Amino acid sequence: MKKLPYGVSNYDELVEENYYYVDKTKYIEKLEDLAEKRIMFLRPRKFGKTLFTSVLENYYDVNKKDKFEELFGETYIGKNPTEMKNSYYILRFNFSGINTKDEETTMEGFKENVKDSIQKFVNRYEIDFYINPKLSTEGLLNSLITAFEYQKQNEKMYVIIDEYDHFANELLEFQTESFKNLVSKNGQIRKWYEVLKRGTESVVDRIFITGVAPITLDSMTSGFNIVTDLTRDPRFNEMMGFTEEELVKIMEVQEIEKEKQEELLPIMKENYDGYRFSTEVKENRNLYNSNMCLYFLNSYISFGKIPEELIDVNIESDYNKVGNMLKLCRNENRLDIIGKTVLGEKLVTKITQKFNPETTFGERELLSMLYYLGYLTIVGKSLGMVELKVPNQVMKEIYAEYFIELIEKETDLRIKESEYQEILKDIAIEGKIGSLVNIIEKYLKNLSNRDYENFDEKYIKLFFFSISMSFEIYNVISEMEIERGYSDLILLPKDKEYYSIIIEFKYLKKTEEKELQKEQKEAKKQLEKYCRGSYVKDIKKIKKYTVVAVVDKLYVEEI
Repeated sequence: MKKLPYGVSNYDELVEENYYYVDKTKYIEKLEDLAEKRIMFLRPRKFGKTLFTSVLENYYDVNKKDKFEELFGETYIGKNPTEMKNSYYILRFNFSGINTKDEETTMEGFKENVKDSIQKFVNRYEIDFYINPKLSTEGLLNSLITAFEYQKQNEKMYVIIDEYDHFANELLEFQTESFKNLVSKNGQIRKWYEVLKRGTESVVDRIFITGVAPITLDSMTSGFNIVTDLTRDPRFNEMMGFTEEELVKIMEVQEIEKEKQEELLPIMKENYDGYRFSTEVKENRNLYNSNMCLYFLNSYISFGKIPEELIDVNIESDYNKVGNMLKLCRNENRLDIIGKTVLGEKLVTKITQKFNPETTFGERELLSMLYYLGYLTIVGKSLGMVELKVPNQVMKEIYAEYFIELIEKETDLRIKESEYQEILKDIAIEGKIGSLVNIIEKYLKNLSNRDYENFDEKYIKLFFFSISMSFEIYNVISEMEIERGYSDLILLPKDKEYYSIIIEFKYLKKTEEKELQKEQKEAKKQLEKYCRGSYVKDIKKIKKYTVVAVVDKLYVEEI
């Protein structure tokens, strides 16, 4: 049985140590069939980008001709090799891990990274080249290209750049001025790419660049306008990440019984599926986050049970950067965006294809960045624009957690762990929501008048939803379609011994307080309608509530 490749991103290691490989090599052929030779391909973090670049490196490396059958014999491309296999000198860069403390350390890290990559290149291919420490980063690359052209006449380079935007994203989140300086017209990063572009006139034949977002492309346009972005090309939608068929095949290879597969797949689907990178791709071709699936299966195989934590702690910090990105949106209502996202509503925008650092981040830029980072995904199109939505439960939980952090900072209040436990106990054991209501009222009373400017029913529901998302024994469902309507909030316990909760919300401004009884009656009418539906009617232990908010006061009725 082949081993599960969790944490393995070197293709030669994967093959030599008998790990299972989800065969993506047919895309090598597809890339070669394109007229374009310089490719940009973006995907969220931990989506298999580094492994794919390693596959390219091993396939095209002129030094690995003798290992071709060993490395690729069992793959699609091994059975259908192209004419260009093992025909290039591979110059590979990986810009992850650069220290972005400030502009100076970033450039030092960038230069050291370039030097190390060049050193590996000259050692591997026995090129006579002195790495002069006095040369600039762009000077080093230019000197290498000149030396290669002289010493390896009629030979060509394939340049692979992994995580090209990593340090730029880091700087953008914390130090926007440093970011602008590095990628601006006279910035050193831009100059380096200008040298790489000049190299395509001589020895650099092909380029493949991966990253997360097109964060520096616009700044480099006049100096590096030679790449074709395939990120949203439907032909390459499945080049990284797992399809459902691929995920099932992994479980079969791991000898997980069919009955267990049917138990595990819905959990992975709910938490790791849902990614789509083109409006031309059908919903049934959504992708799973490959790293998260491997983490889940690795834990399951190792311990014989479903992991308690569904987010890999090794990448949780990456996901939690959503807050830093939301802060970039200076002039828009972040709360509104978070609310729509957590509650599963669609957000309609045009995707920004190139981020200009001189442009103020507005709603369009923010939503686009959240899409590139994998916090939102494409679910459709409308009037020439793209419909975005949170892809899965894991991402929804991350937004909910950030919302609570945002509110705690705004109100200077913090829920103690003991309070969470008391709330959960009341809900699960007794079916009572009084302690949860009390906590939310505390938050509401400490919000500023500015926060209430656009307040409505959605935000009340957002408070209940976000806090409930922290209750691991519950599945929290918003806007479930029942009886031709949409129930506001349902808490379904994973263990049937606990109470289920269904809540219908209404909101009134202070000037509308006289309408309280009318709104309570309307909420009760809607709730009773939902409870007649077979889904709710069949739940044995369930408590039903209406909650009408009048600004910061919540009026609760049990039905």
